[in-house]
Amino acid sequence: MEKRRTVPVKLDVDSDDAALLEDTVDEFLWAANYVTRHAFEGEYVTTSKTTLHDDTYEDVRDETALHSNHVQAARNKAADACKSVVEKWKNGKKASRPYFTSPHVVYDHRTATFHDESVSLATVDGRIEADYVLPDNERETPHAEYIFSDEYETTGAELHYSNGSWMLHIHCKMEVESDTPEQDATENRTVLGVDLGVNNLAVASTGTFWTGDEFDHWRREYENRRGNLQQCGTRWAHENIQSVGRKEKGRFKITLHRISNELVAEAREYECSVIAFEDLTDIRDRTGASWGHKWAFNRLYEYVQYKAAEYGIDVEQVDPENTSRRCSTCGFTHPDNRESELFECLKCGYENHADYNAAKNIGLRYLRRTQTGSGGGAPVGVRLNSGTLNANGAYDSPADSVGQSGSPR
Repeated sequence: MEKRRTVPVKLDVDSDDAALLEDTVDEFLWAANYVTRHAFEGEYVTTSKTTLHDDTYEDVRDETALHSNHVQAARNKAADACKSVVEKWKNGKKASRPYFTSPHVVYDHRTATFHDESVSLATVDGRIEADYVLPDNERETPHAEYIFSDEYETTGAELHYSNGSWMLHIHCKMEVESDTPEQDATENRTVLGVDLGVNNLAVASTGTFWTGDEFDHWRREYENRRGNLQQCGTRWAHENIQSVGRKEKGRFKITLHRISNELVAEAREYECSVIAFEDLTDIRDRTGASWGHKWAFNRLYEYVQYKAAEYGIDVEQVDPENTSRRCSTCGFTHPDNRESELFECLKCGYENHADYNAAKNIGLRYLRRTQTGSGGGAPVGVRLNSGTLNANGAYDSPADSVGQSGSPR
């Protein structure tokens, strides 16, 4: 079986090379969006990579200066996104045509050459060389464990531009032997469940809450500022509305980076190998969240995803259906189990904060989705502040008394 890891590495890129990378990103996104538009043009959505290649490859090569492998990577990206939309339709969920905006490019061994201290990347105008920016003590980091290890093979990468930095998310894999693949697929899969909401932006299955008070305060503050400026109707006011929007987004990004750092730290502290979120597709309909909250949820997920990768922690999404109505103790599901922020099971009487109960259910859903057998051995469960919940919802206390036993279960 394969063991895969993704490790983000910051790149040192000068201004000339950055301009080439920006042009490459723009054309890659254009190519991916061109393919998705074509996929949706017929009576049925086209998801076949072969068909999309035949229909769009020459057009994209004529319209862009992309390397042929970048054209194929953009097509694959588009095809996978279209296939995901069709799957959601089959499951009765709402979904619209994908549109790619996040600045990134997919690289393989033909478009990227990985060296010990740098990487060579294909652009729309030749190649550039970029040095890795590594921690001083790199021996104790995932870079040494995966990228520079003889045991792992580098399979490709995704280049991302975020917060003024170029980050290369390098994919590595290693073949490992196993006599019991079903057990290895779940062994040591300790999960941190995370529920997202309006009053509490995030709640972890360990009982840690990140409230939305600060977010809501500044959201209202910036809305008031924009409202006052709109009443002026002058050009000066219009320019200041844009300035307010930039300040608002900047402040929220700082808040979300802090929360994402703390979520990853929580997962590391409790030795979790997976952080499980609810599927974000219809979260506005489920939670009554504003557009601003939806933006925040997506950003938080993205931040956690790339920060967790540095420590070999996977980040997944699961079906959120009934996670707020299901009892994490006995499994009984009923709409009346939850009233506002209070959860009280009508069957077994279990009481706790509703968002905390949902966070545990999200972790349990991931476990049940991936656990195909019970081979014993290493613990598998949803991480609580003390002990774990196994896939059947039973509580397993820790081997010793270390922990915060007074926190909610």
